[in-house]
Parts: sequence; structure tokens; C-alpha cells
Amino acid sequence: MQSLSKVTEYPSVDQCIGGVAEFDDTQPWIYTLDNPYLHGVYAPTTSELDVAGLEVEGELPADLGGAYFRNGPNPVFQPKNRYHPFDGDGMIHGVYFRDGVASYRNRYVDTLALQGEHRDGRSISPGVMGPFDYELSPFGIKDTSNTDVFFYDGDLMSLWYNAGHPYRVDAHKLNTRGYFDLKGRDQRRLSAHSKVDPATGELLFFDYGNEPPYMTYGVANARGEVQHEVAIDLPGPRLPHDIGVSRNYTILHDLPFFHDMDVLRKHGYRVLTFHRDIPTRFGIIPRHGAGSEVRWFECEPCYILHTSNCWEEGDWVIMDGCRSINPMPSAQPGEGELAHMLAYMRLEANNYRWCFNMRTGEVREGDIDDLNTEFNKTNPLYMGLKSRFAYHQRIPLHHEGGYTLRFTGLVKYDNDSGRRWQWDYGPGVFGSEAVFAPKLGATAESPEDDGYVITLVTDSNNWQSQCLVFDATDIEAGPVARVRLPHRVPYGFHATWARGEEIYAGG
Repeated sequence: MQSLSKVTEYPSVDQCIGGVAEFDDTQPWIYTLDNPYLHGVYAPTTSELDVAGLEVEGELPADLGGAYFRNGPNPVFQPKNRYHPFDGDGMIHGVYFRDGVASYRNRYVDTLALQGEHRDGRSISPGVMGPFDYELSPFGIKDTSNTDVFFYDGDLMSLWYNAGHPYRVDAHKLNTRGYFDLKGRDQRRLSAHSKVDPATGELLFFDYGNEPPYMTYGVANARGEVQHEVAIDLPGPRLPHDIGVSRNYTILHDLPFFHDMDVLRKHGYRVLTFHRDIPTRFGIIPRHGAGSEVRWFECEPCYILHTSNCWEEGDWVIMDGCRSINPMPSAQPGEGELAHMLAYMRLEANNYRWCFNMRTGEVREGDIDDLNTEFNKTNPLYMGLKSRFAYHQRIPLHHEGGYTLRFTGLVKYDNDSGRRWQWDYGPGVFGSEAVFAPKLGATAESPEDDGYVITLVTDSNNWQSQCLVFDATDIEAGPVARVRLPHRVPYGFHATWARGEEIYAGG
């Protein structure tokens, strides 16, 4: 078998024999495993740092105040079974901006699963590639809390893609406080990409599982108190990843990319299939509506990881996001037992718009652009309001060298016209999900792109990491400031911006 590490231009296992390795700040066991999601830009770090007064190239804007947080996989122990990047223990990286100075901090999300592995001194949990074991975990696999993160009720909420237990993390010190319990809710499961409405402070959340009800939807107030939760009628288990939120409605996703429960029960493996003969359905429910009030709209078969924004125009509800019509690309020759995981992680998606008429039931949908992009974000102050701009990550396709998921450039879209502006990170430089940071004092009445776009990058030529700050009105000019980070930051999943008015409130 061809070395997977060589395929991705990372050092192979053979090259690391005898202690000659890529890094001295990672887990030594990674050099016994030939898995590209454990090497190079994906190699975990063992360092947890607190560094103030970071070196800045350029100048940090005076009206930039708040913090960029990014979650991602950072495995501590050698995996029990084959490793998938969803299996890595969550680690949150924070870059804080205040009074023209930047500081950095990173910490593991101290989940119950990770605590148990520390006690045993080894990995005891099966991973996403199975076999699932429901005696060890209520999810059948390890809840790593490595996927999403956002600021809510005075702290960070850390979430897992597979509807796990949310964790409460101190936004300043990044220490884990324990489970993030929503008052008035009997169980803790919550999906990644639940959303906080900046206008009301409400948390709009959803949950899903393998047993009825296959989905629930709810709303909690700004104090973490559940005000509303209802069961959503689905035909079977699904794996929705996101929702859309307008001022008056929430858009729930029933997508034709799901697993066979008989296979999971009999063999312990979750085998995903894209059912091209089943339409995608979107269920639009009033924000505090009953399950019986969901109105379903059928669209072309697809899978959706992330929405950008939703809003209402007269009788229409409009949702922008990224659509994939090939959520499970073909496995490539020579990739062995990891072939299906590698194929699944080769994300193929493009910028797309769906429009739903609440009076007539009409659906209109179509491409905004055909460039392969994802991990899309918008100005958070415009959530639920008409918006034009979205900020995506450019993802090379397999024939372009995209052997593993990697972000090679920042793309700004005008979703009304389809126009795009790009800035490439550079050869061998890989980015993170970018966030929009409104200027201090900005409101939803401020110009939509009058702020900054912030991301982390790691340069595989020298393994240095930086935080880049762009003027959102001129992405193509490149970053106005580069903040040098004190160590290598591994690849991660989702990021969020905590506004200075919130995170620094009270001092």
C-alpha cells in the first residue's frame, strides 16, 4: 500500500523511525500510525499555553475588541481502533484582542470521556469508524466535544457534531466547568450548530438520535432556561448537522444521507449512504411553534453541512448555505482500510440559495457559485436579517491535491450577485474557519461588511502559526495584521467570535 502520509506530502511512518519526527511537541505514538489525519498540519499538540503581548506584523485596528475561539481534534491517547479526525479530543484555541494587544491561550475540553482515559492511561472508546459499543458510551463512540464553540450565557459552549453533551468552558481561562446544563431540560444532548440569536440572546437548539423521537427542537432564553421544546416527526434516524434561523422561523433539515440501523445493530458499524432517489426536505417551524406546525418543503437531493444565514422577504423564507450533491466521493485506489474515511473527508460543496414561499408552497433553488467552498460564516449581527456577504474557505478537490480536507484560501461572497473575492493563504499554508468580527460598538444597522475577518493559519514550510486579521471590505488586499502565535496550531473545525462588549463586560 502506498504510504498515506506520503500521499499527503507529510513525512511517512518510515521517515519517522528512530525518533526522527516532524515535531517535538506532539504525541509520540502518532509515528506508529500511517494516517494522514495524525501528521503534518493535523498532528496534535501537547502544549497548553498562556502568552500575552504577542508579536504583531502590521497594526491591530483600534476598534477590534473581542476574542477568536476555534475548536478542533487533538487526541491525547493512541486510538483503540482506526482513527478518524472526529475522534480527537476537543481543544479550544483562543486569540484575545484588547486595547491593541493580542494574547493567546489553549486548553483541552476536559470531557468525562477524556477524564476516564486519563485514569486508565489509555484510549478505551471506539471511534467513528467503529465498531460502536453502547456499553462504553451512550453514543456508542466517544463524545469528544471537538466540533463547535460559541459564546452563550456568559461562557463558551463546546459541542460535538454527533449531538453530544455540551460543555461549559470559561471564556477567559478556557478551563472546563462541566456540563452546560440548560435549566428545565431532562437530558443533555445537543447538536453542534445550535445557534444564539444576538438580538434576543436566545439559544435555538436541536437534538437527534437513533430512537424516536428522531429529532427535537427547542429554544432557551439568554439565561439558559428552556422555554420551548418539541418533537419533530421524521421517517427514521437522520444525521442533520445545522439549522437555519430567521427572525420568526427555524429551518430544520431532513437530508437523504443517513445510516442503516440494521447494520449498526447487527455489526456495530454506521454505514452512511446517500439516497439519490429521496428528496431533501426542509421543515420550517415558527420559532416557538408546535411540532404539528412544521411545514415541509421538498428540494433536490443533497447534503448540507453549514448554512450561512436565513431571512424573510414577504411570503418568502430564504436560506443561503453550502450544498453537496456528492457527500460520499468515491474511494481512491491504494488508500487501504482508511479509504472510505478519506473519501468522506474530501468535502465537495458550493455556495447555494434556497427560497421557500410560505403562502403558496413554491420552492426556488440554485447555485450562487460553483467553486468548491465550505465552512461559511456571516456577520453575526445580521443573523436572521437580510444579508449579502459570506466568508468561505476554499477547499481543493482531489484532482487539485485535496487528498485530505484542507483550507487553502479565504473567499468573500456577495450572495446577491454571485461575485467573489479571494485571498490565497500561500503554498503549503492552511487556514481555519474564518469569523466576522464587527467593530466595537457596531449594530445590525451598521454596514454589513464594516468589520474584520479573522482566521488562523499554519505554514507547513516552517510549522509556524499566525492569526490573520483582514479588513472585511477588502479581502484581496491581504491581512492588515498578522499575529504570530507561540506554537504550532493543529487543524481544527469550527470557530466563533465573542464580542468585546460581551466577553469583557464588567472588566
